[in-house]
Amino acid sequence: MTTDQDLPMDGQSATVVFAAKGTDVTPNKDQGVIKVVKRPGLDGDRPMIGDRVTVHYTGKLLNGKKFDCSRDRKEPFCFNVGKGQVLKAWDIGVLSMQRGEVCTLLCKPEYAYGIAGNPDKIPPSSSVVFEMELLKFEGEMLTDDGGILRRIKVKGDGYTNPNDGASVDVHLEGSCGGRLFDCRDVSFIVGEAEDKGVPLGVDRAMDKMQKGECCVLYLEPKYGFGSEGKPEYKIGPDKDIVYEVTLKDFQRAKESWEMDLNEKLDLAAGVKHKGNQYFKAGRHHQAVIQYQRIVSWLEMECGTGIEQQKRIHDFILTSHLNLALCFLRIKEFSQVVENCNKVIELDERNEKALYRRGEARLLRNEFSLAMADFQQVLQVNPSNRAARAQISICQSKIKEHHEQDKKTYANMFQKFAERDAKTKKTKRRQDESIRSVMNGDVGIKRRRRSQDCPS
Repeated sequence: MTTDQDLPMDGQSATVVFAAKGTDVTPNKDQGVIKVVKRPGLDGDRPMIGDRVTVHYTGKLLNGKKFDCSRDRKEPFCFNVGKGQVLKAWDIGVLSMQRGEVCTLLCKPEYAYGIAGNPDKIPPSSSVVFEMELLKFEGEMLTDDGGILRRIKVKGDGYTNPNDGASVDVHLEGSCGGRLFDCRDVSFIVGEAEDKGVPLGVDRAMDKMQKGECCVLYLEPKYGFGSEGKPEYKIGPDKDIVYEVTLKDFQRAKESWEMDLNEKLDLAAGVKHKGNQYFKAGRHHQAVIQYQRIVSWLEMECGTGIEQQKRIHDFILTSHLNLALCFLRIKEFSQVVENCNKVIELDERNEKALYRRGEARLLRNEFSLAMADFQQVLQVNPSNRAARAQISICQSKIKEHHEQDKKTYANMFQKFAERDAKTKKTKRRQDESIRSVMNGDVGIKRRRRSQDCPS
């Protein structure tokens, strides 16, 4: 990285030099952030709003005094650019950089530390200088598994986002391997995009978007068209796809706190039906969305009167059972156990919950726990042949596991014994070698003594 020697650091001359050499990168062109490129970056795209960027930086006052430096800590700094997580000057400056670029930013107080400054470091109403190096950047991950990556081309307006059940109007452009296969305006209900042939990943990104936003979504197969592909679009199985999405307008659905209990119960029936339809069609992720909506509405409700309480109880219990079944299908076994536990809290002898929890535990190789669940199933229903068969499988797996442990430990002990024997053999050779050397020395000394004696 280059030094600051070519940029004077006393207040007046620094401002003059920056104005002469630099570029005003503020949207309003008010010279709030003036940028001087010290080392050009690699040709290519620049970070987009929301991208995860990694930078090195050094912050100085105009008199040259350093007040912060990531290199001194020997650790670069990461943040989501354009999201207000850092100084305004950083958001503006970094969005103008290319990968590998080094630049210096002269930042007015309103783009840096403001009127207050920063106690013990930045005097009030101070302009500051930052040297920045953009090391790398990547899209914003919208899911924990990294299956949906977003890059924002145009930032949206306002602070509200669509929620599950919201009506949205979007423009879509889908591509695969650089080939455009989908270009249309479409309206759908968030959580039900499948009905309009819109991929799950686009649906799940909606609650992160704002009106007017245009973003590019990179979708892994799980969030695209899966292992089935999309024959009508000539997309094969397990293909990554890209969607450019513009959120033109939306109407939020009522939140839980905006509805009374009767309204929630009435809506729950329709949402449950929708979830069941998705499940039967093999759209398990979409079914999960519907069942989770019911839980979010009713899990904190008590109800008045026996009939209302029973309806709440039945909806909650059924939703958790259905969630457990969906998560079994998509192999998220910890979620299966969690939802079965919720059911068992409501009904400790629930046959389906005990059985499904046993299935999940068996698939997680928790054989003893799984067998205990299946044994409880038989206590509830002694004629459950499936549970009896699963117990046999558990017993077989436990036996197999024990046999494997025996082999492992036997091999381990054998290796220990071989190593000890080898160590003893090596030591014995060393001892013999030492004795041999000592005997040789004694012989030499004796010969020397005999030679020194008069003949």
